[in-house]
Amino acid sequence: MNKNNCYPEILLESQKILGIPFKKKQQPTIPHLTLAQLTHLFEQPSSATKKGRRDLTLMVVLYDAGARVQELIDLKACDVRLTQPATITLTGKGNKKRNIPIMAKTRNLLEGYMTENHLLDPGRQQSPVFFNSRYQAFTRPGITYLLDKYLKQAKRNHQDEGFPDSLHPHMLRHSKALHLLESGVNLIYIRDLLGHVSVTTTEIYLKFDTEVKRKALEAAYLQVTSPDTPAWEENTDILQWLQNFCRP
Repeated sequence: MNKNNCYPEILLESQKILGIPFKKKQQPTIPHLTLAQLTHLFEQPSSATKKGRRDLTLMVVLYDAGARVQELIDLKACDVRLTQPATITLTGKGNKKRNIPIMAKTRNLLEGYMTENHLLDPGRQQSPVFFNSRYQAFTRPGITYLLDKYLKQAKRNHQDEGFPDSLHPHMLRHSKALHLLESGVNLIYIRDLLGHVSVTTTEIYLKFDTEVKRKALEAAYLQVTSPDTPAWEENTDILQWLQNFCRP
């Protein structure tokens, strides 16, 4: 039988089959940390050890810059500007660079870490900012391991916070975007921070930010009742009328 043959007798049934709508799937939520969870996570690295100070700086920069994990891995000493205005230069997809302003606390953490590790010395401009014990740039599995280690510590110390089962680097990027939305930051600025080509990509966070939706609904809410309006249950005349109305 020639597969190119047409069968007009089944055309109507074929159209009915093609017209069957696809089953709607519940859209998963964006995995992220709340501000309270993030605070507890950042409390875990020990400031008394060199590795602890490195790990805290790494996590704070990853979150504060909204960076992709590869952008953090590729970050070099020459990409960090500590003088005002403090910025870091991230190299994103397609080798596109963007300058990210960093907050004062993040800048101070970076300055202390880079000074301690001689990353501000002449000749270290091309050194990776974050490196392992072999002085090599961190890898994705290495950063994921650090995050999971501190997540487990935070879960043990704060069992009532509802931490996720695991923590991957991109969750800090998601968290930054959602926290900015909750703070009322314009979506265009968030797009530029994250390095999205189009704001359409950034709009995905709007679908999951219930706090932003709640505030928008509250702002547009029209007060249709007066707080001085008495409850109808307290009106004896209405109650008596209803009782009489319902009698056979």
